[in-house]
Amino acid sequence: MEKPVEMAAGTAGMAEAAESSKNFIEQEIEKDLAEGVYDHVQTRFPPEPNGYLHIGHAKSILLNYGLAKKYGGKFNFRFDDTNPTKEKTEFVESIIEDVKWLGADFEDRLFFASDYFETMYECAVLLIKKGKAFVCDLSADEIKAYRGDFTTPGKESPYRNRSVEENLKLFEEMKEGKYADGEKVLRAKIDMASPNINMRDPVIYRVAHMTHHNTGDKWCIYPMYDFAHPIEDAVEHITHSICTLEFEDHRPLYDWVVRECEFENPPRQIEFAKLYLTNVVTGKRYIKKLVEDGIVDGWDDPRLVSIAALRRRGYTPESIQKFVDLVGVAKANSSVDYALLEYCIREDLKLKKPRMMAVLDPVKLVIDNYPEGQTEMLTVPNNTENEELGSRQVPFSRVLYIEREDFMEEPPKKYFRLFPGNEVRLFGAYFVTCTGCEKDADGNVTVVHATYDPETKSGSGFIGRKVKGTIHWVSVPTAEKVECRLYENIVDEEKGKLNEDGTLNLNPNSLTVLKNCYVEPALKDAKAYDSFQFMRSGYFCVDSKDSTENAPVFNRIVSLKSSFRLEK
Repeated sequence: MEKPVEMAAGTAGMAEAAESSKNFIEQEIEKDLAEGVYDHVQTRFPPEPNGYLHIGHAKSILLNYGLAKKYGGKFNFRFDDTNPTKEKTEFVESIIEDVKWLGADFEDRLFFASDYFETMYECAVLLIKKGKAFVCDLSADEIKAYRGDFTTPGKESPYRNRSVEENLKLFEEMKEGKYADGEKVLRAKIDMASPNINMRDPVIYRVAHMTHHNTGDKWCIYPMYDFAHPIEDAVEHITHSICTLEFEDHRPLYDWVVRECEFENPPRQIEFAKLYLTNVVTGKRYIKKLVEDGIVDGWDDPRLVSIAALRRRGYTPESIQKFVDLVGVAKANSSVDYALLEYCIREDLKLKKPRMMAVLDPVKLVIDNYPEGQTEMLTVPNNTENEELGSRQVPFSRVLYIEREDFMEEPPKKYFRLFPGNEVRLFGAYFVTCTGCEKDADGNVTVVHATYDPETKSGSGFIGRKVKGTIHWVSVPTAEKVECRLYENIVDEEKGKLNEDGTLNLNPNSLTVLKNCYVEPALKDAKAYDSFQFMRSGYFCVDSKDSTENAPVFNRIVSLKSSFRLEK
């Protein structure tokens, strides 16, 4: 009778371990389901279309989508387009593309806050009728002064006790366009002495004579975010409104709105910590200035961490998902090293992509005893760590391009590449022995000379002497000339992100353009977003903006090596 007890204890331990492995949001959702608070799970991602999304938004997208998927629920995609002064159709289109690219399937549930403007107006009227909202004539500065601070309670507006009838009339006149921007606002009537300043009669509607990207000129009053957002969630039957930590102090107002607007089974707001990456630029104000000053070529410049920029640089949805999973979900803000994101893309690509030969800083290598005019096709593996990727044919000839750093006349110790008298293997080809070099009038090496041993062909079964160095190459007659772009952080990491005056401390070497690179002929037909490993140089992706037919431009996604190590 002892054995079942042991098994039960073991099962209980496994259950406890499984429970502890869940993040705090999952624990709260499961508690709500178990207690019958909700009978389903519905989440949403609600961006404001006033800029491009960045890596932090990716965390929110994948978290909300992942929770809905895990619990068999639904995921809504909704634009919080309540501020027409900053919103553009360009941003709407880019955000839709980003969410689809990340793989967050919202099916047919694409919504706009502006779809619910009529409902929001009706909710505001309901609050007025209940004596829970009033039209206020104070200016924005006066409202701020009346609000008080963390040590001083607020002072009630002199317009707070207008009658329901007067408030209804004035609010209707606001809607009809009878007042100028800022002349009147609608405020919730809550508690001017509340320790939470967000509850001190917040503004819930303002006059704004602006053309809206979705509703045109239908409205000249617009709801404030803190009023609109809970209504949007409630209308869409969202169960768990997952948002970032700065909205924690806004939660009482969120709950007040859905309660006073009398929504049944209202949504619940849960906050998590934002994702902060070290030494990157995510602020829309900063990016806008970088674009306007011509320092970057757009919101999708590969030196940025907007989702569009990461995609253009060559990051994959899988790498970003892995990154988000490793970062995890926390209640406290913290910063994550950018090297972790680079680790994730390396891990994703290393077994998926062919390892191609590309020479970024070329010098000619002439194999003097190889027949002139001869070209032979050599079989090389596409990825030495993944045989499933197969092999390809690469042309080999008497004159090759090699990397300039692969030859030194007077090498230091433990330099195993080409120098006079030394023998190396040309990847997938033959052993060659360096015999010397040619130089120009300034002493720069222009040609390296060598001889080859025809008995040492790769795959021939040669088992004689060994060499310590292997270098890559590209055959000159068939080489394709391409442009390669090497990226570093746009911020000067050593000096810090910001200067004393608040401007960005930029890295002058954030972009290096190499226009005389040579690659295998197979890369001539590479299309936008195709990615490869260039042997010993890094992972590269075909640029989607500047590449032309038969003339690809390659962006370096990430180098091959990093000091980052994932702790087990």
